[in-house]
Amino acid sequence: MQLYFDNAATSYPKPDSVVAAMASYQTECGASPGRGAYNSAKHATSILDSCRQLLCDLVYAPSVDHCILTLNCTDALNLAIVGVAKHFVSKGEDVHIVTTAMDHNSVLRPLHELESMGVRHTIVPADPKTGIVSPAAIQQAITDTTRLVVVAHGSNVTGTIQDIETIGAVCGDIPFLVDAAQTMGHYPIHVERMNIAMLAFPGHKGLLGPLGTGGLILRPGIEHIVSPLRTGGTGSMSEYPVQPSTMPDKYEPGSHNMPGIAGLVASLEWITEEGIQNLHAREQALCSAFIDLVDTEHATIAGPKKEHRCGVFSLRFENDPLEVAEQLAEEFGIQARAGLHCAPFAHDTIDTSQFGGTVRVSFGPFHKIEDITYLANTLNTLSAKVLT
Repeated sequence: MQLYFDNAATSYPKPDSVVAAMASYQTECGASPGRGAYNSAKHATSILDSCRQLLCDLVYAPSVDHCILTLNCTDALNLAIVGVAKHFVSKGEDVHIVTTAMDHNSVLRPLHELESMGVRHTIVPADPKTGIVSPAAIQQAITDTTRLVVVAHGSNVTGTIQDIETIGAVCGDIPFLVDAAQTMGHYPIHVERMNIAMLAFPGHKGLLGPLGTGGLILRPGIEHIVSPLRTGGTGSMSEYPVQPSTMPDKYEPGSHNMPGIAGLVASLEWITEEGIQNLHAREQALCSAFIDLVDTEHATIAGPKKEHRCGVFSLRFENDPLEVAEQLAEEFGIQARAGLHCAPFAHDTIDTSQFGGTVRVSFGPFHKIEDITYLANTLNTLSAKVLT
């Protein structure tokens, strides 16, 4: 028996319809959207349009033309962060960006690279017990040169859910970028109510689509301060040497990953049919059961308990987390992730960096209570052996 508990990295399994849609595209269509007037090219365009519409419907975004399809969430975050910085630096203006200690290297590394351009940033600390970042602390970090606030909605280390609605309110007119890598498809999001100017997400995690898919949803008008990072062919305005300013072509040069997008359409249809509220409630029930079942005398769960969390858990053991993960896989058939999870400041916050990180388990929509019970019982047995 093999049980997969690494959905924070990528989801598995996928709905059957995802694989079927990808195969159907490859065998029955195969064309590139926007590159021809023949039927298969038109069909490819309709797949692309459906993907944008389903994504916008999921998060109550008002404009499908402002749904940019990217390679993954990292690609989307780079476009948003570097694109905003590039715009203001090109105008000779000072740039300051606010983020948090719970954010991923997909945010932290672009900010580090931007230092060479004179871009400054502030990392707001989080509570070491819960991983929660105070909206008031973010407000205090904002200066008169702050051009962007970036916050991970859900931590990929502790599963902490940040109060992005309150954070969005304190941002006011300053663009608010939300990294929804761990919450898109897991947690209800309303971009207008939460004052989200840009929403970055992967297609292959909670949205259950294939690897190589992701997106950035923009508030209409925000594109005027986000410079494109790549240019090239779009199938539109080909007579001009400059990148089109029309949306979404401004940010989508080159051919799309159409097999992946076809699979993403199928997964979005599955999520729509299941209902995001229902999926969220089921995940919360699994989280609650897991917390109740784990013997915390032997294994410490980092981060919040039953409130303010998603289905991502980091566990601290007495010995090397890599050894624990290997033992879980080899002896018990449990696939988990060990290490620092590309979020070093989050591990610094919960004081696990010195131990090589944690063992992380993360849930998906196809897990059953029996799976969670087996996982918890195995962890209890393993942690008790470590301490005896």
